[in-house]
Parts: sequence; C-alpha cells; structure tokens
Amino acid sequence: MLFGLLFALAAGLMWGLVFVAPVMLPGYAPALLTVGRYLAFGLIALPLAMALDRRALRELLPGDWWEAAKLSLVGNFLYYLCLSAAIQRAGAPLPTMIIGTLPVVIAICANHRNRVRDGHLPWARLAPSLLLIAAGLACVNRDELAVLQAEAGDPRRYAEGALLAIAAVACWTWYPIRNADWLRAHSDRSPRAWATAQGLVTLPMALVGVLLLAVIYLMAPDTLIPADYAFPLGDRPLAYVGLMAAIGLCSSWLGTLCWNEASQRLPTSLSGQLIVFETLAALAYAFAWKQRMPPPATLLGVALLIAGVVWALRIKPVKT
Repeated sequence: MLFGLLFALAAGLMWGLVFVAPVMLPGYAPALLTVGRYLAFGLIALPLAMALDRRALRELLPGDWWEAAKLSLVGNFLYYLCLSAAIQRAGAPLPTMIIGTLPVVIAICANHRNRVRDGHLPWARLAPSLLLIAAGLACVNRDELAVLQAEAGDPRRYAEGALLAIAAVACWTWYPIRNADWLRAHSDRSPRAWATAQGLVTLPMALVGVLLLAVIYLMAPDTLIPADYAFPLGDRPLAYVGLMAAIGLCSSWLGTLCWNEASQRLPTSLSGQLIVFETLAALAYAFAWKQRMPPPATLLGVALLIAGVVWALRIKPVKT
C-alpha cells in the first residue's frame, strides 16, 4: 500500500508538468503540443527498449502488443483529441470542470467492476472520501466556475464542448481500469517494460499525427494551427523541442511507469482517486511559474483533496 501510494504520487508529479506546457509555450496550438509530446515519447522509448527492456519486450505476445496499442490510442491520442476539441468549442472552464470529476468517476466504476478481484470498498465508507474530493475539486476550480457563469456563449457550442469533455472522461476512465487489468493479470511482468511498450506503439501514431497536421496546415490554415505559425517547430524551436523531450521522458514514460507500479499494488478504485495528485502537482507548478500564492479557496480545495485521499487510504477492501 505504501509503495503504491508513493508511485501514484510520483506519477502525479510527472503528469502535472503537462498542464504548464501551454503556459510556457503560449503560441503553440494544443494539437502541436499533443503530437510533440507523444512523438517524443515514442522516440525516447526506442533506446530505452534496446538498453533496458529488450528481453522483457520479447516475451510480449501479439495480443499484448494489441492491448498496448489500444491503451495508447484511447488513453493518449483520443483522450487529448477530445479534450482539446472540447476546449476549442466551449472554452477552458467547462471542460476543466468535467475532467475534474475523473477521480470520482474512476473510483465509482472500478469499485463496482473490480469488486471480485480487488475487494469491495463499502460505499458508506467510500462516500465521505468521494465527497471530500468532489468538494476539493469544486474549490480548486472556483475561478473556472465563475468564468463559466459569467459567459453567455452559444448554447450549441457549449453542448458540443460538454459532450466532447464527457467523451474525454470516458476515455481516461477506460484507460486506467484496462491498464490495471493487464498489469494485475501479468503480475510477473515488468511495469517498466509495459510503459516502454506503450511508448513504442505510440511512435507510429504520432508520426501519422504529424503528417495529418502538416496536411491540415497546408490545406486549411487556421483550422488547428494558425496560418502565421512557422511549421513545424514554431518561432521558439529550442524551447519547443526541449520541453517536448522533457515531457516525453518525464510525463509520458516515467509517469506511465510509476502509474503501472501503483496499478499493480493498489485496488483500482483507490488508485483512481489518487489521480488527484496530478491536480495538486499541476496547481503547484502553475502557481510557481506565475510566482504567486494560490488564493484561499484554492488552498481550501487542496486541503479537502488531501483529506479525501487520506480517508480513502484508511478503507480496507472487503472480499466478495
């Protein structure tokens, strides 16, 4: 339990870096940041596979590679595609609030679906944890709620954005549950090799993404990428390449590795709630980048999130 908690914490610290990338590179479209991240992930996985995981990767069967491809397609590309499209349609506040429900949604789904394998967390004892996390997320996203209430946008665009954000939640609810299924069914396999395998199957998808972006940029400028953008690396190529390499290594490969380690050790209903570490890390990095202290409502939200996690860790699964 302790090592699983520490690995989930490390994964959250790594994943939080992704949320400050748009702030650090404000002139780069979300599609460019997404494709750049996963292209770096795949390129970094190649030497790691040769140096560290060659033997373990040879043991993977065709069905395992197919599972890695599905996980990468849904948990990486489809998730970020839906999220970025939701933000484009409805702006940031509404998708942010919907995505913020992930820890609660994953915990509820996993507690029902995996009750035989992982044990059942009694709903009466789980409910306070979920309520604390939900209240914490509401406090953390208070500014987004205020903006959402103040904006009077096109109802159709808001509805489309909401549906896309819900699709993103579905993608990343499916991913950790299916990923944990494979890891728990193959407890003798290396979580590091499984992270590397997902990086390897991500590479061809990222290359296809680069080609599609190039075609869209040439045929329909200002659709996903501004017409005045210096394709492919922009006006800050060193910053873009360096940040994508750092995120590809830390957030994608190392974050996936740590999450895999946590998924092998913890019930999925508990590890799902620990995704709040990603929210906490993203907040810390964002306020550090802006060099200012978070407002009282955000600090209250952080305290509620931590209280929810501590409460969840005290619950012992009941075998059914």
